[in-house]
Amino acid sequence: MNTDPSSSVTQARKELGARLRQLRKAAGLTGRAVAEATAQHVTRVSRIENGVQAPTERNIRDWATTCGAEDQVPDLIATAQSVESSYLEWARQSRAGMRRLGDLHSIDTYRQTSVFRIHEPIVMPGIFQTETYIRQMLAVWYTFLNAPDDADATVAMKAERTAVALRPANRILVVLGEQALRTRRGALSDHADQLTHLLSLMRIPFVSVGIIPAGVQRRAIGTIGFWIFDHNAVALETPTAAIKVTRPQEIGLYVAMFEQLQSEAVYGHAARQLVATVLASL
Repeated sequence: MNTDPSSSVTQARKELGARLRQLRKAAGLTGRAVAEATAQHVTRVSRIENGVQAPTERNIRDWATTCGAEDQVPDLIATAQSVESSYLEWARQSRAGMRRLGDLHSIDTYRQTSVFRIHEPIVMPGIFQTETYIRQMLAVWYTFLNAPDDADATVAMKAERTAVALRPANRILVVLGEQALRTRRGALSDHADQLTHLLSLMRIPFVSVGIIPAGVQRRAIGTIGFWIFDHNAVALETPTAAIKVTRPQEIGLYVAMFEQLQSEAVYGHAARQLVATVLASL
């Protein structure tokens, strides 16, 4: 099962390239003919058709016009824009402040979501984080991304977002790796507060928290955290970018992966005991 966080972008570019190839072939043109008509090198035409390189808006307009398919220009451009917006580079986006990063983690998206499926192998999910934990995480990212410090505004935004997510009408399904309990931010007392807060959230009826013990036999390969918003989209974060998955088939793969992760987790008393064990060791 391929859940490489860049696969959605790659596949979408390939599909866009395949559409442009079909236009060319339907017009009875060779790649070289399109290259000459659109003032591109033939190698670039090939790279676009194979999804290796993204076409510009001008490329798309010239290509469609050459192939006599001007009517398809708006849809092709919209598709290309969707492909590129699914990969948001942190360094560029963070110039406006951390509170604006990741459109899927916006308050509006949370308002429109009723079922959250969340997998985090090594960190606490944002809606579970204490303010101290949030500020410690932000401090790392401000330095790493050389972003302007908007910590107070970001903390306020995250608090509002958490309140929206933790509405009784919603369902919050979470699978954590045991390492998420052990990864410490700040002082031991800060970590104890975070775990105590987690225990309180685990008692909420509409919140389900499973924890995958470190020594359990694994089947699923959940090496990266991801959030599934209903069946509409998946959000992932890498050290340098946010990935948004919107293709239904790929969302289905993430749902299947999440269900595998759920089957490996422990719940209820067993999950709370794992948290209590880590707390007792602090």
